[in-house]
Amino acid sequence: MNPDLRAYIEAEIIPRYACFDAGHREDHARTVISNALELAGHYDVDADMVYAAAAYHDTGLAQGRDGHELASGRIIREDARLRSFFSAGQIETIAQAAEDHRASSKREPRSIYGRIVAEADRIIDADTIVRRAILYGLKNYPQLDKEGQYRRFCDHMQEKYAEGGYLRLWIPESPNAQKLKEFQALLKNPVAVREAFGRQWAAIEQQKGQS
Repeated sequence: MNPDLRAYIEAEIIPRYACFDAGHREDHARTVISNALELAGHYDVDADMVYAAAAYHDTGLAQGRDGHELASGRIIREDARLRSFFSAGQIETIAQAAEDHRASSKREPRSIYGRIVAEADRIIDADTIVRRAILYGLKNYPQLDKEGQYRRFCDHMQEKYAEGGYLRLWIPESPNAQKLKEFQALLKNPVAVREAFGRQWAAIEQQKGQS
């Protein structure tokens, strides 16, 4: 991997995540980068392009959550520094990969780079999913009490992760398929769902009390 590209992204791009919501901070960016590079090992792709697409994929959150994937694409296309590392065609592919990463997107990623980044962003871990959903609810629906947040949370879980939900997986070599099946089994158990929500709610409340 190009050490100058890595140095630039570490110094100028990753730090941008510090001002995003709790589910999209630096740890999320690094997780997606790590996942993407691991998945890239199964394909004949340019590791620098995968790295850049993963690093930039959520930078558009600086302009708000709605349409942030398109904003990420614009940021990539407008970043003059990237022109010293990639051709115009490569930059366009990187931008499209960032644009295509969002789970709610109704279109299929346009390249293997988009598939890799989209799959890398599908972090199928029950605690992480539940915590991020609660944090999103607290930020965007502050008028809801705990029970209201729980109902919103359950609706979102069914819409996105349950069988028939809109979440789609793209890379067969990824462990996400098995993890999703396990999470879908949890969602079929109302007691387990309530307990998972309760654990993460308590942890968030405890963290608030310590801050």
